[in-house]
Amino acid sequence: MTYRQALKHGENALAEKQVPDAGIDAWYLLEYTLKQTGLPNAGRTWYLLHADEEIPEEILAQYRELLEKRGMRIPLQHLTGEQEFMGIPFLVNEHVLIPRQDTEILTEEALRILHPGMRVLDMCTGSGCMIISLAKLKPGIHASACDLSEKALEVARENDRRQQTGVRFFQGDLFETVEGAYDVIVSNPPYIPTATIETLMDEVRGHEPRMALDGREDGLYFYRRLAEESKAHLKPGGYLFLEIGSDQGEEVKNLLTQAGFCNVSIKKDLAGLDRVAAGKLG
Repeated sequence: MTYRQALKHGENALAEKQVPDAGIDAWYLLEYTLKQTGLPNAGRTWYLLHADEEIPEEILAQYRELLEKRGMRIPLQHLTGEQEFMGIPFLVNEHVLIPRQDTEILTEEALRILHPGMRVLDMCTGSGCMIISLAKLKPGIHASACDLSEKALEVARENDRRQQTGVRFFQGDLFETVEGAYDVIVSNPPYIPTATIETLMDEVRGHEPRMALDGREDGLYFYRRLAEESKAHLKPGGYLFLEIGSDQGEEVKNLLTQAGFCNVSIKKDLAGLDRVAAGKLG
């Protein structure tokens, strides 16, 4: 079997299992396999040069093993152990949400107002992708992050170590262990209603941490707490940025307004759906 035939086999195998974007995932898994088996520079160009050569049996065996796991709907990123966010590679596993492009919108909104010397807190940090990206792209800020899950914080600390961003981490239930006041707080909290979780795609429902998904009965539990509890940890004039579900804009806007935030706004994503709520304290 050639490399080209192996790739086609991978695409067909994933398509039979109704894996979304079967062709794309088949390629990423082949590329990952090649790099793991001693070909660190094996990208598209390498593949095109060697596509019609016979694939070694040991590489084919590893590739087939990964295809089988992907066919069981284990997320691609859990198999490769990595996901890019804001152009930065992040370690991911089953203890953290896989960083998503939607969250880049929140990160970009926060970047607009940040400048060196500002204190920034990422609440419900997960992999640390947001706070580490902020610290990497805006050198000179003082970055902190918090999560309830110690397993998630292990991942975040490793990502911080790899990127050398010097983030300070807290473990606790929202603000219970957080120290000091901040110029900016960002958060991508759990916001999916409990009953809706069972309707999500297999990769999310079966393999991502429920703690990071479950926003309780109406999905707004953590927004209520963040709107009230963040005020004790924001400096006067400080900003709160929240990722929100596509149908939660008005409700979260009302929660922030009722809590005393001003200039409350909703930012839409590229699909025209509500994605980020932002407000200024005082």
